[in-house]
Amino acid sequence: MPIVPDVPAHGGNQDDDPGAARRGGPSFRDEAYRPMAPDQASFGAETFRQETPSAPPYAAVPQNPEPMPAAPQPAPAPQKKSAGRDLGAAIGVGVGLGALIVVSLFIVKAVFVGVIAVAVVVGLWELTSRLQERKEIKAPLVPLALGGAAMVVAGYVRGTEGAWVAMALTALAVLVWRMTEPPEGYLKDVTAGVFAAFYVPFLATFVALMLTADDGPRRVLTFLLLTVVSDTGAYAVGWRFGKHKLAPRISPGKTREGLLGAVSFAMVVGALCMQFLIDGGSWWQGLLLGLAVAASATLGDLGESMIKRDLGIKDMGTLLPGHGGIMDRLDSLLPTAPVVWLLLVLFVGSG
Repeated sequence: MPIVPDVPAHGGNQDDDPGAARRGGPSFRDEAYRPMAPDQASFGAETFRQETPSAPPYAAVPQNPEPMPAAPQPAPAPQKKSAGRDLGAAIGVGVGLGALIVVSLFIVKAVFVGVIAVAVVVGLWELTSRLQERKEIKAPLVPLALGGAAMVVAGYVRGTEGAWVAMALTALAVLVWRMTEPPEGYLKDVTAGVFAAFYVPFLATFVALMLTADDGPRRVLTFLLLTVVSDTGAYAVGWRFGKHKLAPRISPGKTREGLLGAVSFAMVVGALCMQFLIDGGSWWQGLLLGLAVAASATLGDLGESMIKRDLGIKDMGTLLPGHGGIMDRLDSLLPTAPVVWLLLVLFVGSG
């Protein structure tokens, strides 16, 4: 038998004898070298050939095997369009607000004036809070809230003159109130304050002006119906058929098809309202009124979208589930109020 080293069952460990690894041959350790007889050498070679597994020739091993074809991937399921909000909550909140408005509007006018004032104050709080959070602009809330509520009441009691006087006094109060703080940022703070006074309470005052007419509740109802119908038409038609963006840099969700839906819905409802709700009104006047409301409501919505994009927010608040904040519902109502008030005065008088 040939003299061979003992190989452990796990394949050996070179750390047992580093010198053996360097020599590359068997380790003889303490035994002297003894040459093998010819018959022993042939027997050992035969045994080695039997115990060593044969390997295929080098040419038989493929050098660049063809890759397996990829299994076909299933096509992704088509995604359904989403409204982006909790539709059930939005409908519930909308119905609740509508009921509150209608009840206060047709029972006692003064109660509805109070509803307008509360909405104005909450809207000012949302707007000034977002300005301070996102831009570090500190528009004075106290004079804005007091002056805004007074503006609405003055418009209802004293008409347009009362509204303008209250607006001027509110702007003056903002300038004086901000003087109690350090001068750094004074200009941007008072500018934002005057803008907020005009944007929220002054525009809302035109709703109170509509209410002063003999058919005031029906004028306000017409204003609200047309604005809501315009928004609903834009949403429904745009969500179903919208393909061409109206103003992608401002509001990517708005489409030209949605604008056509807003115009169509508002003109139809405007004709009905002017014919059956407004004293002395005609259907053709309602068509013009509906067209104007669709344009002003869309511009108002885009205007607040610009503000929110500048602030880097999606909603002005979270007070109304499914809607956002009060300002997110007033965005199209505020610029539409003076438009409706003016056209109704031109068509049928101030009442």
